[in-house]
Amino acid sequence: MNTYKSLQIINQLEKRKGGYFYLTISADIVNQYKNKRHTRFLCTLEQNLTFQCGLNHLGDGNFFIILSSSNLNIVQKKLGDSIDFELNEDPNPLGVDIPKILEVIIEQDEHLKGVFESLTLGKKRSIIHQIIKIKDIDKQIQKSIKLIKESTLPRTKKL
Repeated sequence: MNTYKSLQIINQLEKRKGGYFYLTISADIVNQYKNKRHTRFLCTLEQNLTFQCGLNHLGDGNFFIILSSSNLNIVQKKLGDSIDFELNEDPNPLGVDIPKILEVIIEQDEHLKGVFESLTLGKKRSIIHQIIKIKDIDKQIQKSIKLIKESTLPRTKKL
């Protein structure tokens, strides 16, 4: 399956579950994609705004994608409105762009490159999201190295 199109009402999760605005994607649709629930998407709202996203479990066997308030504002939609959307499989299996600073670091250090390449896509995304929040380049470099090195340490169980 390449493209999934739908018209849906914008829902919101309970506050205790995050309070996110979302669109439901049925398990039947998700299972038609090669990577099933691990598929990354390009979501287009109202044929106007496209963003990268992944799937989250709804708890009833189905899935949802999160709609940010800022994206809803751009397309002038709110909770309870109908919204036209389209999902296309993201050609980038990582689902996010690797920041230039991280590209340079892993190209210059074979050990860090090997560690980074051995990580799961989710762990790579997590590192990238933490790095792009940092504005200072020196701090980005330090944080990148630290996060990649820490990813090789065994996880300790919380008591």
